[in-house]
Amino acid sequence: MKKYLAILGMLLCVLGLTACGTTEVDTTPLMTNEEAIQAADNAVNALFSYTSQGQVEAFIAANQENFPVLCDSFDEWASLDEEIGGYTSITNEEVTASDAESVTVRISVQGQERTATIDVVMTAENYESFTMAATYSFAEKMEKAALNTLIGMGTVFIILILISLIISCFAFIPKIQAALSKPKKADVKTEAVDNTISQIVEKEEMEDDTELVAVIAAAIAASEGTGTDGFVVRSIRKANKSKWQNA
Repeated sequence: MKKYLAILGMLLCVLGLTACGTTEVDTTPLMTNEEAIQAADNAVNALFSYTSQGQVEAFIAANQENFPVLCDSFDEWASLDEEIGGYTSITNEEVTASDAESVTVRISVQGQERTATIDVVMTAENYESFTMAATYSFAEKMEKAALNTLIGMGTVFIILILISLIISCFAFIPKIQAALSKPKKADVKTEAVDNTISQIVEKEEMEDDTELVAVIAAAIAASEGTGTDGFVVRSIRKANKSKWQNA
């Protein structure tokens, strides 16, 4: 009995796996290649014609709600058109990806100076994205890389030179500080003149008080009982009267 139950269980498992494996996946393309290429061509032609006629603003105002991604691509198209030297024609269309959800068409366009590729991704509802890129030759790529390298290295060297100049200026800082702290010649001359004037005034005061000095010297000598040769009066200053009064 157990053997029959085991066999029945195995059969049920096999049937369950078979049922899971028969899930159908919709592989029907969203649109045919011809339809996809036609829709992509229409978008590129709209970008070119409305830009060349100067009617971009009018197109955006009328189609922003229905084709928002296409309207937002006019700025990118203007940059690409300038980069390739002016759009002339479409040279090739190719469907690069197609399934039930989206289709990608690569369009090659010719410009007066170089070519470019535009990848247009479309869904069942609308245009999903536009990717535009100019095609450069190997020589142009190398020239651009060399220019970028030169600009980068030049910027680094200029910054290093500026840093070295700033560091070299540090040696002048002590000299500048010393120059600022050094007294001016005018101040030195003024101080010397003041000293000279004070000496002259002091000398004149001594000469004017010669008689007074002699009298004071004689009085001191008389009070001490000595002669005037034992001391010399060098200066006379006025006494503080308040102290004498307090005494």
